[in-house]
Amino acid sequence: MGDSKEAGAEASPMGSAARGGLSLLSQGELEEPSAQGSALFLGGNEVKSRAVVKYSSAPPRTAFAQLEEKTDLKLPPANWLRESAKLGPAGTTILGNSKKSKPFSSFGMAYDFIDSVGNDVDVVSDSENIKKLLKIPYSKSHVSMAVHRIGRTLLLDELDIQELFMRSSQTGDWTWLKEFYQRLIDQKWQRKKKSKEHWYQKAILSKFLYYSINGDGAAQPVPSAAEQQESPSSDQTQDSEGVSWPAPFEMASSVSEDPSTSGQESEPLEPSCIVGHVASAPKEQNLSTLFNDGENSQGLKNDFVRNILWTFEDIHMLVGSNMPIFGGGRYPAVSLRLRDNNKPINVLTGIDYWLDNLICNVPELVMCFHVNGIVQKYEMIKTEEIPNLENSNFSTKVIKDIAQNILSFLKSNCTKEGHTYWLFKGNGSDIVKLYDLTTLCEETEDKYQNPFTMPVAILLYKVACNMMMKKNQNKKHYGTIRTLLLNCVKLLDKSRHPQIIASANYMLSELFQLDEPKKEESSESPLNENSDESYSEEEEEMPDSDENGSYSTSSDPSDDNKAVAIIKSVGELSVPEKYKSIHQIRPSCAFPVCHDTEERCRLVLNYVLEGLKSVDSSIKKESDLPAADPSTPIPLKYEDESTRGSPEGLEKQMALFLDKMGSLQKRNYSSQSGMIPGSWQHKMKLQLILKSAKAYYVLSDAAMSLQKYGRALRYIKLALQSHDTYCCLCTNMLSEVLLFLSQYLTLCGDIQLMLAQNANNRAAHLEEFNYQTKEDQEILHSLHRESSCQGFAWATDLSTDLESQLSVSCKCYEAANEILQFSDLKSQNPDHYVRILKRMGNVRNEIGVFYMNQAAALQSERLVSKSVSAAEQQLWKKSFSCFEKGIHNFESIDDATNTALLLCNTGRLMRICAQAHCGAEDEFKREFSPEEGLYYNKAVDYYLKALRSLGTRDIHPAVWDSVNWELSTTYFTMATLQQDYAPLSRKAQEQIEKEVSEAMIKSLKYCDVELVSARQPLCQYRAATIHHRLASMYHSCLRNQVGNEHLRKQHRVLADLHYNKAVKFFQLLKDAPCELLRVQLERVAFAEFQMTSQNSNVGKLKTLSGALDIMVRTEHAFQLIRKELMEEFDQPKGSETTPAADSSPSLNQEEVIKLLKIFESRLSALLLQSIKLLSSTKKKTSSNIDEDVVFKTNKQIYYQLLRATANKSASVLERIEVIIHLLEQLAHGANAAAVQ
Repeated sequence: MGDSKEAGAEASPMGSAARGGLSLLSQGELEEPSAQGSALFLGGNEVKSRAVVKYSSAPPRTAFAQLEEKTDLKLPPANWLRESAKLGPAGTTILGNSKKSKPFSSFGMAYDFIDSVGNDVDVVSDSENIKKLLKIPYSKSHVSMAVHRIGRTLLLDELDIQELFMRSSQTGDWTWLKEFYQRLIDQKWQRKKKSKEHWYQKAILSKFLYYSINGDGAAQPVPSAAEQQESPSSDQTQDSEGVSWPAPFEMASSVSEDPSTSGQESEPLEPSCIVGHVASAPKEQNLSTLFNDGENSQGLKNDFVRNILWTFEDIHMLVGSNMPIFGGGRYPAVSLRLRDNNKPINVLTGIDYWLDNLICNVPELVMCFHVNGIVQKYEMIKTEEIPNLENSNFSTKVIKDIAQNILSFLKSNCTKEGHTYWLFKGNGSDIVKLYDLTTLCEETEDKYQNPFTMPVAILLYKVACNMMMKKNQNKKHYGTIRTLLLNCVKLLDKSRHPQIIASANYMLSELFQLDEPKKEESSESPLNENSDESYSEEEEEMPDSDENGSYSTSSDPSDDNKAVAIIKSVGELSVPEKYKSIHQIRPSCAFPVCHDTEERCRLVLNYVLEGLKSVDSSIKKESDLPAADPSTPIPLKYEDESTRGSPEGLEKQMALFLDKMGSLQKRNYSSQSGMIPGSWQHKMKLQLILKSAKAYYVLSDAAMSLQKYGRALRYIKLALQSHDTYCCLCTNMLSEVLLFLSQYLTLCGDIQLMLAQNANNRAAHLEEFNYQTKEDQEILHSLHRESSCQGFAWATDLSTDLESQLSVSCKCYEAANEILQFSDLKSQNPDHYVRILKRMGNVRNEIGVFYMNQAAALQSERLVSKSVSAAEQQLWKKSFSCFEKGIHNFESIDDATNTALLLCNTGRLMRICAQAHCGAEDEFKREFSPEEGLYYNKAVDYYLKALRSLGTRDIHPAVWDSVNWELSTTYFTMATLQQDYAPLSRKAQEQIEKEVSEAMIKSLKYCDVELVSARQPLCQYRAATIHHRLASMYHSCLRNQVGNEHLRKQHRVLADLHYNKAVKFFQLLKDAPCELLRVQLERVAFAEFQMTSQNSNVGKLKTLSGALDIMVRTEHAFQLIRKELMEEFDQPKGSETTPAADSSPSLNQEEVIKLLKIFESRLSALLLQSIKLLSSTKKKTSSNIDEDVVFKTNKQIYYQLLRATANKSASVLERIEVIIHLLEQLAHGANAAAVQ
């Protein structure tokens, strides 16, 4: 016992640093070295080798104790089989006395270095398996390995046939493989027992290593008889306990004395090995627990002392090694070997030693020679000298060729991800065969008998998870991830592994970016659309037609048609590039190209549905639920549409909804299916439901852009039903989810608004709304397992009432806004907030216009009633309230343009109110009422507010011009009504005239006649009309004014000014000849009125001359009238001209006849009066040549006019042509008189 303490004192304890030091580094250095490598040049052949230790659980290296000569290794040292502080928690594993490599050892490494799997590494395996493969051409031993492909990585594990068949005889598993093996390979299979020599050599080696760390060359007696008996009994312990047999009796072949037998050494595993445990993983635990703790408990742990990333030429391998490495003093790193001096080193042993040192980057080998257990001598050999040892010569170049050929052979034939391949070479055989065990297993009754199924599926899942979690992953990797997950799902039984299947389907759905642009997706996606496998069938079958013909089966009796590929002779592996495949495994796999958004969303929903099915199938309280057929639509409770769609009903439902939303943070969990909160089913179903809601939202948005509003409403209804279920299951609502809900409700509001605006296609929208796919029904069935899905029914019903649709749209926006308000998302999502308020303001404008139009319709229907009805007033209030709220919405986001538009609409509402009070008066006693003035002034105020909101025309010219026009119209209407229906009972004539004048001037102010636009003719017509009315008013005032000469003069000047301006604007218009003629006639009347106050003939003649000059100027108006009459005459009777939208009403023939008659009478009167005055003047004074010319001309024209008016049968056109002719003569006569 004292020696044991002494040995412990010499070693530095490792403590808890199980993953601390590196066996290749000096003590105290970090685990991850920079690159450690070596390039060897042996016999002119260059071999490139580079090793990087990724992980090491070895304690700090210590120098080995060189034993004294004649030390008897048959006697056990004092520390034999005892744990020592020098060994650390790794136990005896550091000495190479580890238990046999487990059948899933490569999976344990793959789980720990998941980043390397599928991407950077070609092979993951135990170093023993690597060495066994590279020694195939030199060894007659059998080879049996399981091969799995994950991406571009191959996982190699020993497949112990003896152990499998022992299990088969006890449990009934693997019977199909046993029958297959006996039928085609070894008909007389029986378990081979190990010789006594084998156990003797292992015991000698174990004692040698314990002596070497003990540092005491003297043999020590064994402390107790129990320990002496431990060696022979450990063989039985191994057979019975499998994974925990004692270390001394199981050595790695790297320290085995006879490598030729190491390949046949295999210890049986108990049937209760990890395989069975993996297949029955606990169901109700989260994924991290399932895949981490589960691995350790089920034997999928990485048990190697060190994991090394070894690059051999161009082959990258992740290798596990337990080789003991010693160091210290002159030898910083050496491997220790025990050899029988009577047995020379053979090629197999040399390759074994060389590869071990190369993999672990150990520069030297220390060899201890013994004879019958008695130590003779030590010898130091450099690693690069090993290939040149006597009796052990081999070419490193050949080893390199063997490695490359085997890798190419496996990569070319192990093409199906998730399949278990079996590489087999019989004892003493030269033929190597590769079988697809998964395909063979599927031919049996239970295709899940393959024990590798679960570890492979988990690894596929883990690699996919790892790639998904990398934020810098490009979308081009999505094809690889999808293939990994599809193969994972394909391997698993849905009833046994619902958790992994649900999670894999959720990740598959996550691969499709629902909000990505189509162009970007299609540009990065490969063209192979529907491939579930990474490679096409042609690629998988390609090895059979390889140019070397080495993979194809032959007619050799030893071959069989079950093999995927065959190496006919192991000697071929030494031929350089014999099996070099031109079809390398591609790093990325095919990802389906989605041609449109709907196809992408449908793929997502398909994966979501599969995930939901897996979750639902794992919930035990299935029998408590009422049976429902997924293909039958679920009936909803009947609700009276009139109550549901009414504003009062909506208000009540909205209040309940907002109360529910507000209490989400503290609401209780409620699930009808009996899911346990926090269970994996609960968490996974939440994620799947949320994904389905997003997919339906994107589908709805896409349908909206296609103007398929019924379909869009159906999809957004499913999205909101999904979200309602999510709310029922979720105990703590995330802000991100609330933002989604706000977006869903916003889109729902958009859809309801568009349905309201497209009521003419209601039948087609209803048909689309009621249609439902089987997939949607099944998803809805899964949702109904958890909740009634009626939380948003108020928002998603397709109503036939326009008011109801507009109200629902508004309520959707209000709800979306409320969610942003109470969840403090407003500041985090300003763009979405602005979008909601814009939509809210817009729909309130729509509702306000709807109520305003209804009020106008009631007003037009009111014929007899003299008072405004209560219904009209109620509609005014509703309309005004909507406009007011909409204005507030736009003002809160500083939207000046839309604010101005709503203020403009409010002004229009005020004008409708004014018109309603106008219509309530008796027409015969009609006066402009105070109510009219009040509402018109309110309208003016709103228009002025709209202009102030815009500020300048530059902000929005079109809106600015529109508001100005409406304001001008309001002033004009108010002035016209006051002028036509003067309130003389309340106001004096002078006050009325003043107010009319002011209103007309303001109307002119906001009527821009200079701006060139489509509205310019209208502005010019209005300006002409205003000037005409003002002139008429001042003309009338002048007639009625008595006494105040200053005021009379002012009125005369103003009347003349406005008449001239009216004529100027009417002359600019080509479609207002009657108005121009009327103004000119009024000017003539104005001149005649002025003449009545004149006493002298000279003054009267001057006035008459001016009046006749006005008459001459009317020729332009008559020309326009003649032109229009001729166009109407030439036009066929069956067609009608469309009046110009931007002009005054089309020509009225009755008005033309009336004006023509007045014109003829006034012209006749003026000519007669002119003739009389000229005749009278001629008698009193001397003759004047000018007056004579005028006299003769007027007399002649007067005579012609009398004859024309006497002809009652003349048409209007003929009469107009006569007038034009007479006016031309009159103008000619005036000009002639002026010349003379």
